[in-house]
Amino acid sequence: MAVIKPMVRSNICINAHPIGCAKDTLRQIEYVKEQKSKRNVTKSVKNVLVLGCSTGYGLASRIAAAFEYGADTIGVSFEKEGTEKKAGTPGWYNNKQFDKSAKEAGLKSFTLNMDAFSDECRAEVVKIAKENGMKFDLVVYSLASPVRTDPDTKVMYRSVIKAIGKEFTGQALDMMTGTLSEMAAPVAEGSDILNTIKVMGGEDWERWIDKLSEEGILNEGCRTVAYSYIGPKYSHAIYRDGTIGTAKKDLEAHARSINKKLAEKVNGAGYVSVNKGLVTRSSSVIPVIALYLGCLFKVQKQQGTHEGCIEQMERLFRERLFTADGVVPTDDEGRIRIDDWELDPKVQTEIDKLMSEITPSNVTSLIDLDGIKKDFLNINGFDVDGVDYEKDVARMDVIE
Repeated sequence: MAVIKPMVRSNICINAHPIGCAKDTLRQIEYVKEQKSKRNVTKSVKNVLVLGCSTGYGLASRIAAAFEYGADTIGVSFEKEGTEKKAGTPGWYNNKQFDKSAKEAGLKSFTLNMDAFSDECRAEVVKIAKENGMKFDLVVYSLASPVRTDPDTKVMYRSVIKAIGKEFTGQALDMMTGTLSEMAAPVAEGSDILNTIKVMGGEDWERWIDKLSEEGILNEGCRTVAYSYIGPKYSHAIYRDGTIGTAKKDLEAHARSINKKLAEKVNGAGYVSVNKGLVTRSSSVIPVIALYLGCLFKVQKQQGTHEGCIEQMERLFRERLFTADGVVPTDDEGRIRIDDWELDPKVQTEIDKLMSEITPSNVTSLIDLDGIKKDFLNINGFDVDGVDYEKDVARMDVIE
């Protein structure tokens, strides 16, 4: 038995709190239940596959599909399991709570702890779907991994967060202390760009859709969506115009190919949804992102337009994917834009003012440091409302 405190180093939390993770998952479930109670949900979504289901946008998507639209779900993620004395990764606890809540709600829930990039995982999903008579109405692609092994060549690729052309230097914010420092992102070299595309681009997404289509388990009208980010001018050099952004542009190219295939085969569609910037495990360590998010959160909370993961995904489902008339609103390039509130000129103008005024001595008063710090800790099950963090945790392999 032990009291568990967050272990944070350079905006990376290396442990998790089982009860806190479960409690935060429950909070998101209750949110979508509340939204459902406020309106008449007429759209029925029977079966949903979520690739990358354990945290962030993937978890929120699965929650929205199940608890607002009544879908049975298959979720895939690759997590470290908790043992009696050693903690698992946050996503492992999130998945346990999701499965528990789904069962209580009378929903089918199958969670695979497997490498979603592998053909073995694809085969297992197909097996479960066929055994349970499932044809997918929606396939969510929300994988975030630093490595991917190509199923055909068995070559392992590693993604990198690097600038292209010239080194990027930006202010890094320590979210636990509010301290500012300069951080440099090196220039991509050699096969860095190709490797990042192989991991974070759309090749694997299209492989999934091809397999599911071949096996006949995509329902008529099936839609698939993958997630991306564009963000503000402050991060373009390291994100949209860097190695990650190059991979996301590849994702968009594959979306067009997938969209064409689905339209022809099941009268379906494929989309990339450009989402809002949020505190995640990866965004926390990218230069300037944490500082920008501190400004974004402050401005959007003042203007009443702030959203977390679950609010974003609930709105994505309600106002984009499953509209009353069946039409999915997109931009000129066919992308869903749920980052519309973030990139609203009124929001960005206020952020510009804050960013120009920030110094090491006033940063904590100008940004929403408490907000981004809380979100950062919540990801790992800490600082979650309603959890007694002074209480001993008896075992690390259970959520209550």
